[in-house]
Amino acid sequence: MTDNLGFWVGFSKVAGIGPTRLRLLLDYFGHIETAWQANPGELRAIGLDRRSVENLVKVRSSIDLDTELEKLDELGVSVLTWDSPGYPKQLHNIADPPAILYVRGNLQPEDEWALAVVGTRRATAYGKECTDMLVRGLAESGITVISGLAYGIDTEAHRTALKAGGRTIAVLGCGVDIIYPAENRKLGQTIIESGALISEYPLGTNPESGNFPRRNRIISGLSLGVLMVEGTIQSGARITTDYALEQGREVFAVPGSILGKSGSGPNFLIQNGAKLVTQVNDILEELNLTMNIQHGDARAIIPDNEVEATLLEQLSLEPTHIDELGEVTGLSA
Repeated sequence: MTDNLGFWVGFSKVAGIGPTRLRLLLDYFGHIETAWQANPGELRAIGLDRRSVENLVKVRSSIDLDTELEKLDELGVSVLTWDSPGYPKQLHNIADPPAILYVRGNLQPEDEWALAVVGTRRATAYGKECTDMLVRGLAESGITVISGLAYGIDTEAHRTALKAGGRTIAVLGCGVDIIYPAENRKLGQTIIESGALISEYPLGTNPESGNFPRRNRIISGLSLGVLMVEGTIQSGARITTDYALEQGREVFAVPGSILGKSGSGPNFLIQNGAKLVTQVNDILEELNLTMNIQHGDARAIIPDNEVEATLLEQLSLEPTHIDELGEVTGLSA
């Protein structure tokens, strides 16, 4: 016997019925099952176009919802809907939150402290180095790193977060059973163990080009802010920052070279008010996360005694020789 979750899964398979139209159906019929079983006349009467009605009737007659739920269970995929207690609060508050999220892995309450890191697929050595430095700092501060599992900056962000022992979430433009690009399958499996792969698209959805701009609103919607490392003014990463601005999120950018295209996107953002980032504290302070982290379950470095406190004050991202530390602290080797 299909429970309510099955009807949500069914609607996610109907082309032409996205979050806006599903909300219309729920407002009118009052219950997801009633909306699923409505006859074509009723559906057209409340404003659904002919093609959407035909698609719903076709899907309704061709799938078994209980079988769909069994497939999800076999793959270890959980489903969150607008009605689910575990649906991410920040995502719920955007203008068009996805009606359903397919999740491989797990979402945790601390994922509310998240930053999206996006950029070009053709990352330079400079872009990768900046991503590594900043993401490592975010992960070590207990911040969840969100990106899109694409080549380049996305891949670097996920890998670095995992290497630093942090959490990371990849938002896909396809079904969570199809890890794309194929070269990132191993990375995707590792993310499932230390975070999650999520998508609003049902199982079996191929990575079509039209899916990716829309999935970017989820990347920004899950985050407190979006950091752009590299990319052109017209890139997909820029689409994510546009969504972030619409959603009231902070936008950060790493300054890029004025001689190459990969720096044009971040530089444009900085010229138009984005926070220029040269170190991880630029992000943490802007989001007031340093205070929050002290009161949360994050991996902040807390000295055990005065000697450790004195040493920590002198340490930075740059290596410091032990003789120099002894000189400035007055401590013996």
